Amino acid sequence: MSEQQAIVIGGGIGGLSAAVELAASGQTVTLLEKCPQAGGKMREVNVQNKLIDSGPTVFTMRQVFEDIFHIAGTELSDHIQLDPVMILARHAWSEEERLDLFADIQQSADAIGDFSGKHEAQNYLQFCATAKKIYQSLEKPFMLSSRPSPLTLTRRIGLNKPVELWRLNPFVTLWKTLEKQFSDNRIQQLFGRYSTYMGSSPYLAPATLMLIAHVEQDGVWTVRGGMYRLVEALISVAKKLGVKFRYDANVNEIVVHKNAVAAVSLESGESFQTSSVVLNADVSALASGQFGDTIKKYVPPIKPDERSLSAITWSLNTTTHGFPLVRHNVFFGDDYASEFDDIFTKKTFPNKPTVYVCAQDRHDQTQLGQNEKERLFCLINAPAKGDKHQFSESEINSIEQRGFDLMKRCGFHINREQDNAVITTPAEFEKLFPTTGGALYGRASHGWLASFKRPGSRTSVNGLYLAGGSVHPGAGIPMAAISGRLAATSVIEDSLSAKK
Repeated sequence: MSEQQAIVIGGGIGGLSAAVELAASGQTVTLLEKCPQAGGKMREVNVQNKLIDSGPTVFTMRQVFEDIFHIAGTELSDHIQLDPVMILARHAWSEEERLDLFADIQQSADAIGDFSGKHEAQNYLQFCATAKKIYQSLEKPFMLSSRPSPLTLTRRIGLNKPVELWRLNPFVTLWKTLEKQFSDNRIQQLFGRYSTYMGSSPYLAPATLMLIAHVEQDGVWTVRGGMYRLVEALISVAKKLGVKFRYDANVNEIVVHKNAVAAVSLESGESFQTSSVVLNADVSALASGQFGDTIKKYVPPIKPDERSLSAITWSLNTTTHGFPLVRHNVFFGDDYASEFDDIFTKKTFPNKPTVYVCAQDRHDQTQLGQNEKERLFCLINAPAKGDKHQFSESEINSIEQRGFDLMKRCGFHINREQDNAVITTPAEFEKLFPTTGGALYGRASHGWLASFKRPGSRTSVNGLYLAGGSVHPGAGIPMAAISGRLAATSVIEDSLSAKK
């Protein structure tokens, strides 16, 4: 048994953020990671000796990370280099239909005006204003605060602010709002896609998710050298603060005695005495007994029908031609509703998928030489049934054909060879993140109550705290970091309270 200390289980962004904050407060911290390296969903895949970001690819909400590094006594800019993205994404529906969104709102409005008419440009400016107000209404009382209920959120916003409460409009779906806001179905698709950032369908998710548009307008950056450099930076800072890292450390049980955390035991037989554990894992793993049968009853499981999107991805090192790629590119099909019906109702790969492509050697107007290889990460949304279904080679080939044919219709051609791609299916994501079915965002944000169903940092077990994309405030790299900070704050507050 080791000396008393705080234990962080899981080295994803949530766990790393919690470890940094706990160590900065003076606590002794050990982080246990079951894999040979930290990062969680922030991962790199090696294809032909090229490292390709094959998880989150968008860096937003910079201030969240600046605050974490500042608390650690350093600056974010001392550890990673960020480059602002001026073209947020390039969207295509055919070879003739292309639309760029820009960091500059007026530039985006002008582009939408050229693409779809002056009226839609004006609608876009109104949309941006509403998205900003929703974000401002929810930032402190929801995202940066401990898990609220509908009642506590209403109190935090203020019963004397009916306009702000009305603006949130949680009972209307994102798609219904977009139909009222825009007349061009293509623009509806473009902004409806923001719901997939939370692993959800725009036809079922609440209109409050339009705040994601403001998050991007507030700044998108690329991380020089790849997103995984952020993981390395957090590890470096944590180690300087004294955090001990243990890799290949598979936790067998979180030991509970008299409704309080007592220890953490590993499969190896080693045990760590502790009264504080921050668990950075999908709540499904806890609820299914992955950390012991005694503790699983304290968190409700995410039912298969409540799971968020999974994906099938291609990490490619190859040549391309015919389409002027920027860093982030989206190729849309002509039946958006069917995509989500296939995934969430029929539980199958979409017949008409949307394809996202992150071109990792491109930045705004960067162009490559002829026949010069580049690193691509391609993603198609998929049902989270990787725990029940092993996807056959014919299924994978079929969805690849549909996705790559769509890109060809939009003028984009990828040289696809036998050994130039690593494919990850929901079944592989299930192996990486057991008991999730390959769901990448925890619980889907379907219905106005979904956000309130995510557990907060504190649990009913004394000393057990939760962090990660499946808990409050939600999925995404900055949200996972916030969850880690909320968990660490709860540990610190409870430790001080116990000493009184």
